[in-house]
Amino acid sequence: MRGWTLPSGKVQISFSGGRTSAYMLHQILAVNGDFDPERVQVVFSNTGREMPATLDFVQQCGERWGVHIVWVEYRNHVDPRQRFEIVSHNSASRNGEPFEAIIRTKGYLPNQQTRFCTAELKLRPAKEYLLSLNWDNWRAAIGIRADEPRRINRKPLRERWQRWYPLVDAQITRHEVVDFWRGQSFDLGLEVVNGNSALGNCDGCFLKSEAHQAMLARDFPERHAWWEEMERLAGSLTSNPNGARFQKAYTKADLRDFVERQGDWIFDKENDALCQADGGECMI
Repeated sequence: MRGWTLPSGKVQISFSGGRTSAYMLHQILAVNGDFDPERVQVVFSNTGREMPATLDFVQQCGERWGVHIVWVEYRNHVDPRQRFEIVSHNSASRNGEPFEAIIRTKGYLPNQQTRFCTAELKLRPAKEYLLSLNWDNWRAAIGIRADEPRRINRKPLRERWQRWYPLVDAQITRHEVVDFWRGQSFDLGLEVVNGNSALGNCDGCFLKSEAHQAMLARDFPERHAWWEEMERLAGSLTSNPNGARFQKAYTKADLRDFVERQGDWIFDKENDALCQADGGECMI
C-alpha cells in the first residue's frame, strides 16, 4: 500500500499519543507485520502533562495491537547521553515532573519562538534512547497528515535521523482518520472540538488556540493551575519576573481570570472573544 511500507534501514515510529499517530502506527503494522526490534522502535515521549486518557490510550494501542511501545521521559542528568528514563503506564509522570525539570534547568519558559520543550522533552529522550541501542542513523515516522501542509518539512536535518511522513505519502486526511476510529472497539477518550482533540498531547500547550487553552481553564482548573505555577516558578528564576510567561500577550493567570469573569459566552464562535483558529500543537 502506498506510503506505509517501511523505508530501508532503521525506523523510529514517533507515537504522540493522539488519534492520528495511532492510526499511522496501525497502518504501518497492517502493511509490514510484526516489527523486528533491531530495526523498528515505537517510542512515546511523556512530558507529564498528557491527560490520563492519553496514557490509557497509548497503553491500549500496545496491548490490543500486540506492539511494544517504549515510554521515555526526560531526566536532568549531568551526562547528556543519559537524559532519559524508560517508564511504563504505571510509573509514567502525571504531574508535569519532566516539564518542570527542564524549566528549572533552563531557568526560563518555552514559548512560540523558543520551543525547547519539544526538543528537550520529546525529541531528545527518544534520540538518546535509540543511541543507547547503538543506532547510528534512522528514519523517524511523524504523524502529520496530507491536509496539514504547513507542518511538513522535508529539508534534510543536521541530525542522525531524518523525517518520514507516511500519512502524507499515503494522502491521508483527517476524514480517513475519523472514519477509522469510528469503526474501532476503543478510542482516545478525549472530546473532539472542530476536528481536534483540544486536550491532546500537552494539556495546556501554548501552541493551541486561545479557545482550547481557555477550555482547560474552565473544565480542568486543577490542570490549568500547573501552568500558572510554572509561570510563577520561572519568575522566581529570572531577573525579569514579569516576562515569565508562555505567551507574550497574556499570562495563564490572566486567561483563567478572563474565563471566570466572562463566562461561557466567550466560547461562542460568533462572539470572537477568543482566537478560534487552530494554532496547532506539538505533533511529536
